[in-house]
Amino acid sequence: MAISLAFIIIAGLLADALFRHARLPGLVGMLLVGVLVGPYVFDFLSPDMMAVSGDFRRIALIVILLRAGFELRRDTLHQVGGSAVAMSSVPALFEIAAITLLAPPLLGLSWLEAAILGSILGAVSPAVVVPLMIDFMERGKGADKGIPTLILAASSIDDVFVIVIFTVLLGMYGGGEINWLWQISTIPISILLGILSGLVIGYILYLLFKRYDFRPPRRTIIVMGSAIVLTWLEDTLHGIVPMSGLLGVMAIGFIILEKQEAIAHIISSKLKKLWVFAELLLFVLVGAQVNINVAWKAGAAGTLLIAGGLAARSVGTYLSLLGSGLNHREKIFSVVSYVPKATVQAAIGSVPLAVGIPGGEIILAVAVLSILITAPLGAIGIKLMGERVLMESDRPPYSFKELRGTLGLPRVGERILNREMGTAWKVIEERETWHTPSGPDARSVPAILLRIWLLMDNQDPGKGLTRMIRFTPFDERFDRKWEIIVN
Repeated sequence: MAISLAFIIIAGLLADALFRHARLPGLVGMLLVGVLVGPYVFDFLSPDMMAVSGDFRRIALIVILLRAGFELRRDTLHQVGGSAVAMSSVPALFEIAAITLLAPPLLGLSWLEAAILGSILGAVSPAVVVPLMIDFMERGKGADKGIPTLILAASSIDDVFVIVIFTVLLGMYGGGEINWLWQISTIPISILLGILSGLVIGYILYLLFKRYDFRPPRRTIIVMGSAIVLTWLEDTLHGIVPMSGLLGVMAIGFIILEKQEAIAHIISSKLKKLWVFAELLLFVLVGAQVNINVAWKAGAAGTLLIAGGLAARSVGTYLSLLGSGLNHREKIFSVVSYVPKATVQAAIGSVPLAVGIPGGEIILAVAVLSILITAPLGAIGIKLMGERVLMESDRPPYSFKELRGTLGLPRVGERILNREMGTAWKVIEERETWHTPSGPDARSVPAILLRIWLLMDNQDPGKGLTRMIRFTPFDERFDRKWEIIVN
């Protein structure tokens, strides 16, 4: 398995670099590498690697959803809340309805089989959409209207909604007695319990980080471990209590950001570095699940069906954004952002065949074909349109990271030495804010406030002498007057 992992890293990084050089999303290159090295083409990956592929993909998805949570701000969510709720269900319903009508004449499926296929194709891929939205958020593009946040939040709930519908339809095919009221109620219950569990875990972690002075890498590891446990809890409670673990993962980051923004950005920066490796695993292994031979069986009819479903989905997406305050171009960008399919289709596309549904082979073929068509085209469309349509915010939210790096500021928990006075201090709090210099034409600039505590023997943090120091882009580097003490 080790050599397979090395091959994923080398080939994935090479494909990523080539596609980025061509100004295309690197993830498209990784997906294509996965298709080629997977068991259905050149078969370069060991059976052991394919056996643990699902776990690797789950962990990688946790990394990107944690990053997403650390970018979700309450004011932005309030701004896009109504549109996000509409986008989380209306587009999927439009697509499922269109495929239910088109699949019987095009593919010869029964109405129920067509509806099951529609529920598989109706989910957007957070693995493709979320990284691209985070990239826009980090650069402040579309931030004023909260467009990346809108798409990020809606796409995550969209998966929960669609998978519940898929489960209901699958139960109908089995001929079992269906409790419709309970099945429908599991959608809001799953969403609410997932978010609530994430908020509780996130708040406990916030209290833990506030009480104990963990180094940044340890904080990140603790958050990752907690998120993995949360998704394990979802699997354990499956069939007993509905809960969306992936929404809970996002909620962990959200509550830490709300309670302690400085710590949230530190953890997010560590996750960004971890994502370099996780991204390779996720997209190469998703590509490795794609069986081109199966997709070929769907043929022109399958392609036409996918196009019809996407057309209906696009109408639903556009209607969801009426009254959102977005202009026409921004709505079209949102429509394009709702095109990619990958993770859900790879995960449940083979389920109908496994349970013995007669049209299961055709359903699987169309699901695989949808990944091959929509994942690369959607990712490329998002990248190209986003650069042209999304406007940069007057206050990019990540100027703080640039400021911290430019001035060489210390982190919470680090000890510093005042060069002039020779006194030792410890950074006990970090706060990000905006500072408006005096003057009629002054413009707000990002500022970082550091509260430092004078180190004295036998004295607890928070007692004794403390100072607050402010740093802005106009200030000199931290190391001109201070020195970070290496422990």
